[in-house]
Amino acid sequence: METVINRLQLTYAFDAYCGWCYGFGPAVRAFATDNADRVTLQVLSGGLFSGNRAQPIGAFPHIPGANKRISELTGVEFGAAYERVLAEGTLVMDSTDAATGLVALRRQRPAAALELAGAMQRAWYIDGRSLSDPEVYRDIAEAHAIDPGAVNDALTDPAVRVEAERDMRELRQLDVDHYPTLLLRTSAGLQQLGGPVSSAAALTAALDQHLSRSE
Repeated sequence: METVINRLQLTYAFDAYCGWCYGFGPAVRAFATDNADRVTLQVLSGGLFSGNRAQPIGAFPHIPGANKRISELTGVEFGAAYERVLAEGTLVMDSTDAATGLVALRRQRPAAALELAGAMQRAWYIDGRSLSDPEVYRDIAEAHAIDPGAVNDALTDPAVRVEAERDMRELRQLDVDHYPTLLLRTSAGLQQLGGPVSSAAALTAALDQHLSRSE
């Protein structure tokens, strides 16, 4: 008789233009892999640079200092192409466009949403490519054996943008006001798991602690 495993449900509140999410990425991906037999992880995009905050990167002078801190605390590196874009300061960061891109990719391979989100951040933080550029998503699709034509069609489907806006709205309803945030859904409500500089091992330990309390 096949054993049915009831996986724990987690929500990862992420923004593709969030440097701290980029720094947290390796840890959360390793955590998800290490615990694949007992967790299901949902990735939802936030709206960090949406609406009137969708502005050129130069409008946010704190970013270089924040990036230095992120590198020091997490070990991630920022690519030379990204550093040039940052120095130029003219590229507009639009989180709604990025959220739409994630949905377009996620629809083709839902189980790979976390990996695809990481690919988007590498396109930005390593290659300095705008996440409003459809070519970015076609390239990610090809690299992950996803039909680039299907992704391209999804990018122009109004329902996909509606879904992206719904993701952002859901995070607001969950009172998420900072990124990254990893939420564990429990019978008592939502519980934050770790923080932006947590290691994969620390996240697993926090999960184990929750399970021991609930036994």
